[in-house]
Amino acid sequence: MSPKGRPEGESAPKRVSAEGSPLTADRTSPRTSLDATSGDDWLDAALAADAREHGSSYLDDQGFTARVMAALPAPIAVPRWRKPALVALWGAAAIGTATALPGVALDVGREAFRLLAAQPVSLPQIVAVLAAIGAVTWSAAAWALRSD
Repeated sequence: MSPKGRPEGESAPKRVSAEGSPLTADRTSPRTSLDATSGDDWLDAALAADAREHGSSYLDDQGFTARVMAALPAPIAVPRWRKPALVALWGAAAIGTATALPGVALDVGREAFRLLAAQPVSLPQIVAVLAAIGAVTWSAAAWALRSD
């Protein structure tokens, strides 16, 4: 063990920025990708580089993986008519929902208006409701923005 508690021969951990390159003092430099030829994001590039680096360190399992894969049951064959039937059923459900939705929304709106219009409301009640909404909003914002 080294004085810092690491096993012999192990180097100190490297700090890597979100862009995948070692951290530098210049944080205004443009983002660089590990693999500039692909349009993938930095995580995909980092994973691809790691796979290339460790690709040669394959552990031989004496055919265990092949035996497990051979022992798995064959996938169940789905009838050919199933996919078109599902598309037709979901299409019918979507059309029915789109047809019924405007009427349902109008009915709900009318009933809500009828319930609210039947209630006598005074200015102090409106102020109390607005104060309660404000208190809940500010409390939620303070809770969400707290620093632990």
